[in-house]
Amino acid sequence: QVQLVESGGGLVQAGGSLRLSCAASGSIFSINAMGWYRHQAPGKQRELVATITSGGSTSYADSVKGRFTISRDNAKNTVYLQMNSLKPEDTAVYYCNAAGARATMWGLPRDYWGQGTQVTVSS
Repeated sequence: QVQLVESGGGLVQAGGSLRLSCAASGSIFSINAMGWYRHQAPGKQRELVATITSGGSTSYADSVKGRFTISRDNAKNTVYLQMNSLKPEDTAVYYCNAAGARATMWGLPRDYWGQGTQVTVSS
């Protein structure tokens, strides 16, 4: 089992910055990709914000390109999301995801989710 603990959410004014962190713990041999998703409002689907592979390849939603930066510390199994120039439309619950996590070299890959952290951007 893998546990994901997120931190760093909160309330910020438009134009401000926040940094989210997500630490994975438990039985971990490797994690293929880690990322952040967000759920903005009831009735809307959870959407991808950014992901990063173990090799450092990144992918971003068009809406956050140039403003958000994802990074990862493989030794600590921790992923970060630096969010700059925040907009009210970035308000959402942000969820950490660990994709393809293996407990051993031959273990089956599984995906895990954190509990979510609220980010609120006021105008």
